[in-house]
Amino acid sequence: MRAARLVPIEPDDADAVVTLRGAAFGYGDRAVLTDVDLTIHSGEIVAIVGPNGSGKSTLMKGVLGLNERVAGTVTLFGVDSNEFHDRARLGYVPQRHTLSASVRATAEEIVSTGRLSRIGWLGRLHATDRQIVARSLEVVGLADRAATEVSTLSGGQQRRVLIARALAGQPDVLIMDEPTAGVDAANQHVLADVLARLVERDVTMVIVTHELGALERLLTRIVVIDGGRIRFDGTPQEYAHARDRVHHDHDSHHHDLELDGHRPSLGPGPLDVTHPDGGRP
Repeated sequence: MRAARLVPIEPDDADAVVTLRGAAFGYGDRAVLTDVDLTIHSGEIVAIVGPNGSGKSTLMKGVLGLNERVAGTVTLFGVDSNEFHDRARLGYVPQRHTLSASVRATAEEIVSTGRLSRIGWLGRLHATDRQIVARSLEVVGLADRAATEVSTLSGGQQRRVLIARALAGQPDVLIMDEPTAGVDAANQHVLADVLARLVERDVTMVIVTHELGALERLLTRIVVIDGGRIRFDGTPQEYAHARDRVHHDHDSHHHDLELDGHRPSLGPGPLDVTHPDGGRP
């Protein structure tokens, strides 16, 4: 999509949870994503969309501090990312289709590891922690699978276990990298219903995806990245309008070619009727 970029007016950045100004991210000295100006506010459900290799995951890993910032600034909850240490406030669901088949652990045990960001690696789970773990499994619809080994769960269920693990850390922002990738249509709708419950709980979400699909109904904002730059930033309504305009302009262009008599001649096709002498009728 090559629509003009629309940047919503931001009357107040007091509720900004992530702010990027002139940011560039990459690996070593090579920038994959450049000139990023982006503000995400508390309560927003933002989709970061674009084709594979466009820089979507690089952007989110840059926010999380998982790759290098080559230029610009990143501010998290009003604090420069270099000075920000409360990483538990950022919940992360990585891009992975399933948990390893070699993992011998129950869903509850996997989700319990999400509490480590709060209690520390040497901490012990107390009653309150176990309640949070149970509640996280309930939110994703897997309360009845708490004692089930994750290796026996379906791909969609395993994805929900990973979301529950992130929720167990009680983050202020949930960042998900391709949560529906490799998941069939039915399970995509189940995941969308899970995220809808998080919307009702006022969880701020940033969802990296290459297609909107079942998630589109939940979104408050869509950011399109292509070629290492932000190409569009606006509401779902503005996105739909821009998308329709691009399609209309594309169709009109081809229609005009036919009307003005300048349609390029490609010679007879396989469905064209020809005369015996080889010419068109």
